[in-house]
Amino acid sequence: MSLQESGEMYLETIYVLSLKSPYVRAVDVGEYMGYSKPSVSRAMGLLKERGYVTSDKDGFLALTELGKETASKIYERHTVLRDMLMQLGVPEEIAAADACRIEHVISDASFQAIRLHMKNYTL
Repeated sequence: MSLQESGEMYLETIYVLSLKSPYVRAVDVGEYMGYSKPSVSRAMGLLKERGYVTSDKDGFLALTELGKETASKIYERHTVLRDMLMQLGVPEEIAAADACRIEHVISDASFQAIRLHMKNYTL
């Protein structure tokens, strides 16, 4: 099941936050993204329904295997694209913002070519 860009952004946020702490709550996601509690709550409900996220009795969020797989793929795209743009001389803040937009629309074939190029080439 494919996600819209907003769903991918939520998954990526949960993934990034979970790298820093094993305890991620919806309020943490909202603060990180700058979104309201109702917006985050609705998104979490949809991600749970689709099998990407679970929550325990204390409200802590966890990515399912599907959620981890999807989020790690998005995060890898973000970091590779950001790093590539920075190597080309784009300032980090702009590179990160542009990578965030590109990561959701780039094809798998194009991304794999960029990843391979970045792996084999360093400025």
